[in-house]
Amino acid sequence: MWPAAGIYRRTLGGPLDSTPPTPAMAAAALATTLLLLTGALLPSGEKSTQRKLRNGDRCYHHSECYSDCCLVDWDFGGAYCAAKGRLATLCLPQTNGAVNIMCPCRAGLTCSSKDLLCPHRCYLI
Repeated sequence: MWPAAGIYRRTLGGPLDSTPPTPAMAAAALATTLLLLTGALLPSGEKSTQRKLRNGDRCYHHSECYSDCCLVDWDFGGAYCAAKGRLATLCLPQTNGAVNIMCPCRAGLTCSSKDLLCPHRCYLI
């Protein structure tokens, strides 16, 4: 299985040794390599490198969208990324669900109603 006269290095910068690695060492090295290739050993604080979706792109969850709003598409089914509400546009407060019926307001605006008969709109805080 291993070459009879191979030269192996046990540690980086260590002395040369003619003994082959044990099967346990080879298995551990292979497992570590596979985990690194699949991304399982990424640092815990590192953000995903997946790009965010643009407005109009299909989405399944609001966290996939650059605008952070995945809106239900009643006409064609599914959902798509949409811009957050601007000043005086209709809105609904952000939900904990995957998709929204209406997008929440942009930063600096709040979704509120002036009276009970009026729908919610984005207003300055």
